[in-house]
Amino acid sequence: MVNLKKYAYLSIFAAISTMVLKAGAYFVTNSVGLLSDACESIVNLVAALFALFSLHLASQPEDEEHAFGHNKVEYFSSGIEGLLILVAAFGIIWVAIERLINPVEITQIGIGTIISICASLINFVVARILLKAGKKNDSIILEADSKHLMSDVWTSVAVVAGVVAVSLTGIVQLDPIIALLVAINVIYSGYELLKRSSSGLMDASLSESEMQQIKAVLDKYGEQGVAFHALRTRQSGVRRFISFHVLVPGDWNVAKAHSFVEDVEKEIRNLIPMSHIDTHIEPIEDESAYLDMALDREK
Repeated sequence: MVNLKKYAYLSIFAAISTMVLKAGAYFVTNSVGLLSDACESIVNLVAALFALFSLHLASQPEDEEHAFGHNKVEYFSSGIEGLLILVAAFGIIWVAIERLINPVEITQIGIGTIISICASLINFVVARILLKAGKKNDSIILEADSKHLMSDVWTSVAVVAGVVAVSLTGIVQLDPIIALLVAINVIYSGYELLKRSSSGLMDASLSESEMQQIKAVLDKYGEQGVAFHALRTRQSGVRRFISFHVLVPGDWNVAKAHSFVEDVEKEIRNLIPMSHIDTHIEPIEDESAYLDMALDREK
C-alpha cells in the first residue's frame, strides 16, 4: 500500500500559504470577493487536516473489529469535505448580500490582485499533483482534496476578474455579484463530493467499465460448460470487493473445480487491481443452486 500521507501534508502547506496570502489581499483591498476567497482557504485547511487523519486510518491493516479494513473512512472524509465546501459557500453568500446592500469602495487593487494570483498558482500546482496521485492510487480523499483546491482556483479567478471589473467600471456592486456567482460554483463542487461519498457509503457497484471487464471474463469461461450468477461488487476506498457463484458440472472433483476458479479469479485480479474476490462453487445440475441468486436466499 502506497503511503499517501505526504500528499496530505502538501495540501496542508498549500492551505496555510494561500490562507495567509488571501487574508493579506483582503486587508489591502477591502474586497468582499477576496474575503470570500480567504474564507474558502480556511475550509481547505480544515479539510486537509481531516484528510491526513483519514489517510492514516485507511492505511491501517484489517483487525478483528474491521475485517474488511478501514478504507471506507475515505468516504466519510470526502463527505465532510463536501459539507465544509457548502458551509463556505453559504458564508460567501451571506457576506456578499450584505456588501451588495451596503457597497464599500475597493482600494489598492493592483497589489491585492498580484497576491491573489500568487495564491491561486500555489493551489493550481498542488491540485494537479493531488489529482494525479489520487487517480494513480485510486484515492477518493486525494481526488476530493484536488477538486476542492481547483474550485478554490476558479473562485480566485472569478474574484480577481470581479476586482478588475470594479477597477475598470467603478461599479462597486460587481464585487459582491462576482462573489455570489463564485458561491454557486462552490455549491456545485460540494454537491458532487457529497454525491460520490454517499454512493460509496451505500455500497454502490463498481463502475460500468469495471463491471463490463468482469462480465467479459465470466462469459469467456462460461464457454467451458460452467455458469455464473449472484455477481455482486462494491468499492471501499482503493479496494474492490467482488463475489459470485460458480456452477460447475457435478462430476468435477474438488481439485478441478478449485483450479478452475483460481484461473477465473486470477484473470479478474489482473484486470482490476486491489480486488478481494469471494467465490462459491455449486453443482450446475442441482436445483437448489439457483435459490441463492438474490441477496436473500429463497426458502
